[in-house]
Amino acid sequence: MRIDSLQLFQFRNYKDVMIQFNPEIIVLHGTNGAGKTNILESIYVGTIGKSHRTNDTSDMLMFNADEAGIVVKFEKKDTPQKVNIKLFRQGPKDIRLNDTKISQKELIGTLNTVIFCPEDLQLIKGTPSGRRRFLDMEISQTSATYYHQLMQYNRLLQQRNAVLKEYRGKQNIPLEEWDLQLADMASFIVKKRLESLKKINLLIDLMNRKLTGGLENLTIGYEQPYIDNGSLEYTKEGFYERIKAALPQDRHRMTTSVGPHRDDLRFFSDAMDLKKFGSQGQQRTAVLSLKLSELEFIKSEVGEYPVLLLDDVLSELDESRRANLLQFIHKRIQTFITTTDIHDFKDLKSVQFISCEGGKVQYGQP
Repeated sequence: MRIDSLQLFQFRNYKDVMIQFNPEIIVLHGTNGAGKTNILESIYVGTIGKSHRTNDTSDMLMFNADEAGIVVKFEKKDTPQKVNIKLFRQGPKDIRLNDTKISQKELIGTLNTVIFCPEDLQLIKGTPSGRRRFLDMEISQTSATYYHQLMQYNRLLQQRNAVLKEYRGKQNIPLEEWDLQLADMASFIVKKRLESLKKINLLIDLMNRKLTGGLENLTIGYEQPYIDNGSLEYTKEGFYERIKAALPQDRHRMTTSVGPHRDDLRFFSDAMDLKKFGSQGQQRTAVLSLKLSELEFIKSEVGEYPVLLLDDVLSELDESRRANLLQFIHKRIQTFITTTDIHDFKDLKSVQFISCEGGKVQYGQP
């Protein structure tokens, strides 16, 4: 999979620009605030229909503009394709694949990308919601059914929580309809997460051993905090019974306490919990291994590597981790890298340098 060109219209600081890309490594360089990350963001919007930086579409529009446009031309399994997205300050997005209008959920999985930002280095130490989001987006890019069920589950969850607030202080709450549907979808989501994690665990341990010279192993555990004995529970009937049993607590807190929206991932080196006891170096190596395993996982599911987007992450890695990452991607994965310093890339072959300054791009090294 590779991206051939990108056209932006009134997107962030780009009024009207067309950029052609080579098949391998593209280094986007320039000063801080020049617009390098904006290019990666626009590609990511072409992947899932929304930004990884903001939930407000208007943030992506140029100042005083009422609309913006993104056109990504790419090849998937040697077949040329085009995603065209129009963003509006007021109103829904217009998404088209090969000039045919599609929904956002239909876009997911069309153009596969993996994005790696400095914030991802905090994935292990960060919040459970961040880890769930990572896993959900990885699976969604390879399974449209999973993405659809996840969106349905989240909508039902909001409705159930609204009913809990509406009937605050009352004993009889009409939740049977929501509980049955939530249990069914929760079972599907957790089963798919566990199935995917089984594959990811094989890949992440392999990647971590490569990065550490075989000195450390790495596994990801799946945690359900609402199950006391620690055993995994993922049948429809099991979830339904748990949801019903938690009703007194849910009534008091006016929120749903059982389901995949509460689950978490834990990272282990042997029996050591990396969040609690891992050094910063071990945690960063684990996250890097996770990102590399994400690339391999998507390849195993869709048949080819996704495009890799590295947003100023190399400056956050030490020399050995930078070298390992560049060695892995070189001549294998089309990669977009943002940086303020091109020194690390001067010895690499098949690299395209693009300068980004003031909403304009220029090809070549400075």
